[in-house]
Amino acid sequence: MISSWRRRRAARRARKRHDEHDDNGGMTMQMDMETELMIPSHFRCPISLDLMKDPVTLSTGITYDRENIDKWIEAGNHTCPITSQSLKTLEPIPNHTIRKMIQDWCVDNVSLGIERIPTPRIPVSSFDVLQILSKLALAKQREDSEGFVELVVELKGLAKESERNRRCIVANGTGCVLSAMFEAFSERSFHKNIALLEEILSALTLMLPLDENAKFHLGSCVSLNCIVWILKHGGDLSGRRNAVLVLEESLSSSAADQQHKVDALVEIEGAMDALVKLIKEPICPTTTKASLTTIYYMLSSSSSSTSSSPTLVNEKVIIRFVEMGMVSLLLEMLVESERSICERALHVFDGLCSCDQGREKAYDHALTMPVLVKKILRVSDLATEFSVSILWKLGKNEKREEEGSVLVEALQVGAFQKLLLLLQVGCGEKTKEKASELLKLLNLHRDRLECIDSMDFKDLKRTF
Repeated sequence: MISSWRRRRAARRARKRHDEHDDNGGMTMQMDMETELMIPSHFRCPISLDLMKDPVTLSTGITYDRENIDKWIEAGNHTCPITSQSLKTLEPIPNHTIRKMIQDWCVDNVSLGIERIPTPRIPVSSFDVLQILSKLALAKQREDSEGFVELVVELKGLAKESERNRRCIVANGTGCVLSAMFEAFSERSFHKNIALLEEILSALTLMLPLDENAKFHLGSCVSLNCIVWILKHGGDLSGRRNAVLVLEESLSSSAADQQHKVDALVEIEGAMDALVKLIKEPICPTTTKASLTTIYYMLSSSSSSTSSSPTLVNEKVIIRFVEMGMVSLLLEMLVESERSICERALHVFDGLCSCDQGREKAYDHALTMPVLVKKILRVSDLATEFSVSILWKLGKNEKREEEGSVLVEALQVGAFQKLLLLLQVGCGEKTKEKASELLKLLNLHRDRLECIDSMDFKDLKRTF
């Protein structure tokens, strides 16, 4: 294949002279110089037909550019694209000879605008990862904390270097090994090993999502106690961030395992306060989302989509969060927040409204009705579902009949029209049932003043 490089400098000079005339008053001269350069066939990747930047050879003896052959293998292909032979190993070998020849060719043609390709860093292999894990095990046996930290830092550096390295590190069970070691060090006097434990958490955040074995180790009582301690007393913001990310991941298990871990987490002194503090004093959007998800896990067993009566045991968890001011925090957050945070905040709010105390706080807050109605059909289907669920719980359980009741306020901010439109556009079956029941409740108060903000509907995408 022939690739052409224009000698732009010569062409520009030629164009500058196009207005120049000869002595006879003569003719305008214009030059357009172009040089064609042939790329040697063995320098081109058989997949893309472009010049290879990081040539690697498969077990079949065919050389490809690493980026292209990696995509081929990641797509589930375990054969050579050219020969169709099965690959004995999925890890290609760097072809240094071809790479050096390509670099020399680039240097020889630098005058034609060819830039020398940089020498690529060799990606980590499974053998390299297993060697580091073996050294970690030895350092743990010798109680060599400094050596252990150095190895974890090395793993982090390799994972950050490229996505391919990160996948290789994860595929060789590093997450499970580090989680088991985190649990083991937590069983000892973790205050002496706090720097080491924080380094492990930092490394684990680069390997998310973790497998079930890793989550098992991180969800043990000793591990949870250590994570919460770091969450409360971490030396810097990054330590607290890593702690809540790993805590969220450890709770994302099956229902039975999650309930067991949540029960253990609730019993840890200061765990709930630390999570609420991350909402009050956010570090970054990722941390806020992790905190909201963790709080939802703590509420999930106590709230139900078909009932507004939580179990007696878990009702204490909801009440505790309500007493910490979560209802007010969530409403203020919902005024302006990105989609993913909005969905999580509404999910937590829905759980808090499963008990009388949570609903009372919602009734008393001026932002409740305007914010909830505003979110219907404005953020996402999930946000609409949660908003309707909260409105349903508030409207169904309200006992006040005075002029300022929640149903009247909902009418005034356009809830009736929003719910009618929701039924026309379409929604899930459970959301449809709640919206229909809400419309019946609201219809009883329709003789009172209504006020709609027509701007709520300007961006709505209709299906008709």
